[in-house]
Amino acid sequence: METLDVNQHRFANVISDINKELQDRGYLAHEDLPVNDMSVEMTCPVPKAKAQLRQLMSEMRAQNFNVIIFATYRTACKLRFIQKQTHLCQIDIWNMIEAFRENALHTLEPHSEIDTARLEALLYTAFSQLNKRLPQVQLVNVDRCVSLTLNWLMSAYDRESTGHIQAFAVKVALAHLSSGKLVDKLRYIFTLISDSYGHMIRSRFDEYLRDLLLLPAAVNEGTSFRYSEEAARTFFDSNPVTVNDFLSVMMAIPGRQCLMWLPALNRMAHVESVIHPVQCDACHRASIAGFRYKCRRCCNYNLCQDCFWRGKTSGNHSNDHDMKEHTSYRSGSKQVGRAIMKSLDCVPSKSVGSQLPHFPDTPQKTLDLSYIIPPTPLPVHNGFKDHSSTHSMDIASLQNSPQSRSIRKLTTSSESCRVDDEHRLIARYAARLAADENKA
Repeated sequence: METLDVNQHRFANVISDINKELQDRGYLAHEDLPVNDMSVEMTCPVPKAKAQLRQLMSEMRAQNFNVIIFATYRTACKLRFIQKQTHLCQIDIWNMIEAFRENALHTLEPHSEIDTARLEALLYTAFSQLNKRLPQVQLVNVDRCVSLTLNWLMSAYDRESTGHIQAFAVKVALAHLSSGKLVDKLRYIFTLISDSYGHMIRSRFDEYLRDLLLLPAAVNEGTSFRYSEEAARTFFDSNPVTVNDFLSVMMAIPGRQCLMWLPALNRMAHVESVIHPVQCDACHRASIAGFRYKCRRCCNYNLCQDCFWRGKTSGNHSNDHDMKEHTSYRSGSKQVGRAIMKSLDCVPSKSVGSQLPHFPDTPQKTLDLSYIIPPTPLPVHNGFKDHSSTHSMDIASLQNSPQSRSIRKLTTSSESCRVDDEHRLIARYAARLAADENKA
């Protein structure tokens, strides 16, 4: 990027010299000289960044999110808008972690700061790798995405305009604004705030919570979700805090007041394409897209997300009634069948804690097999290396997950290569054992 900027600056100077010489010889009048937009942008980067940021916030205000009466959904909608405008929602959490490693952010101390040039290089890596995975018709404008994300992050985390931002804050913001499961994001965050024994460091959690709550503040929702030391101290009662304790608290619904927007943001990303074949009883649209809210008191009364968020009602329904949020549709026959099975204790009751997978409380060490078989080149998938190697240091405790990673959908050919490597490994190991026995 720096080389490109230097070349652009040199090119602008050459054009300026040519125009000046043509003017001296009388071939060009002063008013005929073209405006050198490139040189203006080079000498005025701050006004351009501010203008781009103002345009982003203006477009967000045009969405009229402020009419949403619930701060949780209002904040989630605003941050979802930022995700879409910057295209961070198209970068998976694991690909974002890989970008961190490619730019050596995993080697930095939590309080280390990076300048705008290094942050720009990180974002350029993430978005350029994204284009390698997208179809030709869906490619993103890398330069625009990098510039927009860079300016928004600096406005959120560099309030003193120092031109620097903490590496830890960058990881927190980009991890939560990327796509993927919330449990995967939080497990990665736990590796940043825990010690080698797998126990959470309280001071690191305070820093994480402070940086996380700067995201709502960046969309003018800081008054609704404010950081306080008293609230941070009441998050966890147990000591030490393991990864399972951390996940159960952070993913609880409704959870802590200052974090109610976080699970709502992730649910919003997964429900956008859901269609409920049910009519909204307030606006009477034929089907409901996104969230559906059903009244627990009124008989078969449903509201779409637009009406519920804005407090619109009809008939005898009131905003004081208890509503249930639905992210999927189940037909009447399925509901009756499930009710019968539940009455017969055939369906176990669900809770947030029971839905969460259980992970080892201590980080799991990986086996070092380098003395048995030399490392072989790993296949490349859509421009990326296999994540079993690129994530080994930064997320060592995540490698024994019972859930499959969202981006590790290997093809048949790559799977066969992996099986061949395992067979070769077994053969080498057997030969080594046989040689050791012969020597004995």
